[in-house]
Amino acid sequence: MTETSATRGLIFNEPLLWEIGKKGRIGFSMPEHDVPDAPLDKEFIRKDSELPDLSEVNVIRHFTRLSQWNFGIDAGMYPLGSCTMKYNPKVNERVALLPGFAEAHPLLPTSLSQGILRLMFELERCLAAITSMDAVTLQPSAGAQGELCGMLIFRAYHRKKGKPRSKIIVPNTAHGTNPSSATLCGYKPVGISINEKGILTPDAVAALMDEDTAGIMVTNPNTLGFFEENIQKISEIVHSKGGLVYGDGANMNAVMGIVDMAACGMDILHLNLHKTFSTPHGGGGPGAGPVCTKKYLEPFLPVPRIIEEKGVFSLSNDFPDSIGKLHAFYGNVGIMIRALAYILCMGGENLKKASQLAVLNANYIKEKLKKVLHLPYDRTCMHECVFSDKNQNPTKITTLDMAKRLIDFGFHPPTIYFPLIVKGAMMIEPTETESKEEIDRFIAAMEQIVEEATNQPDLLRNAPMKCKVRRLDEAQAARKPCLAG
Repeated sequence: MTETSATRGLIFNEPLLWEIGKKGRIGFSMPEHDVPDAPLDKEFIRKDSELPDLSEVNVIRHFTRLSQWNFGIDAGMYPLGSCTMKYNPKVNERVALLPGFAEAHPLLPTSLSQGILRLMFELERCLAAITSMDAVTLQPSAGAQGELCGMLIFRAYHRKKGKPRSKIIVPNTAHGTNPSSATLCGYKPVGISINEKGILTPDAVAALMDEDTAGIMVTNPNTLGFFEENIQKISEIVHSKGGLVYGDGANMNAVMGIVDMAACGMDILHLNLHKTFSTPHGGGGPGAGPVCTKKYLEPFLPVPRIIEEKGVFSLSNDFPDSIGKLHAFYGNVGIMIRALAYILCMGGENLKKASQLAVLNANYIKEKLKKVLHLPYDRTCMHECVFSDKNQNPTKITTLDMAKRLIDFGFHPPTIYFPLIVKGAMMIEPTETESKEEIDRFIAAMEQIVEEATNQPDLLRNAPMKCKVRRLDEAQAARKPCLAG
């Protein structure tokens, strides 16, 4: 690969706003108010709280320059495995910014909120149809909170039956938040390993499933990028012991319109709108992690619930078995608007095609790169593929070194060292939104990096070299993090 899309470019050093500000530089005029001044008590005012005076050009240039230090999906390929960093069409943003949506206040009466309530109601129906589940809540603000919601429903369901349980089976190919969510709800996670094909076996589940186990949490497709082929049999085993099956649907982008989650035996399934339904991802939120359930678990969903009667929508708390409230007001509505815009623009056939292209792209990368990188599980994958740094052991080049070097070629590094069951893991997910040309550039960059690992290992140990900031001392950052802001 002789040409890269990354260069040093023009990089500005940007001072703090307090260093830029000067008295009298004012870029905003406060409107006149018609209420009397009410000064705060001095004890509530920080001594260092005075904000700098800034002109409009100061503010615009400051934040524009800071944005140029960052790399995002709008700038280039972002192949984070397990995170599904697909491109978000800008039409979704335009819809979410329509004044009727963006300026609506959450305390408006239902009579003035019919449009938003209907939108959320229809999104629930769409997600139920896509997953083949029966009921949906949009309250959870992220996938992890969706997991928490699911585990609270597990607990409420078993308690209602008068048979509370204490354990949850969690595979070693699950997302890392699964055992945490179970623990928060008072369950003891019980680990279970995969077989040589990278999937669960019914026999392994049967050996662990007993009448004190509330159920199993299955990420499907799992974090190795494989579909759990035995999921129906596994679900039957869990159900035969009175347990429930929780589906972590974070990787739904691989199976939209292809897999019937209810037929797989899932009782509860969470979705990540930012991974599958093209809403903003990262930066700490806001996000959305809707939870879908079978009909018999619907009474346990969080309140308030959106109900429709004779074409009028309202929020109801009249669900005595509900696990309660998970989110202030109803949820992160702006994310829901973007998701429904994406679903309606795509339609069922194109949602299915998106998954097919995501799987095609991942398998294309797998076949190309397995010639130069170690592939622990050499079989057809779904949306992502997992390599390791085993072939680079002779020169002591690590996955981290290769990931840092990839930055110099203008690509964001893939997910590294996850899943934990693969030593030196490099997890790559191209999604459906990347073109063959861009994927070929990524493959060429990886091939050159592998060649450098053999012939110029010191080059990789010093990478990246084209960034504003070079390689950081990650051990020091972990041991002595700077949290002052």
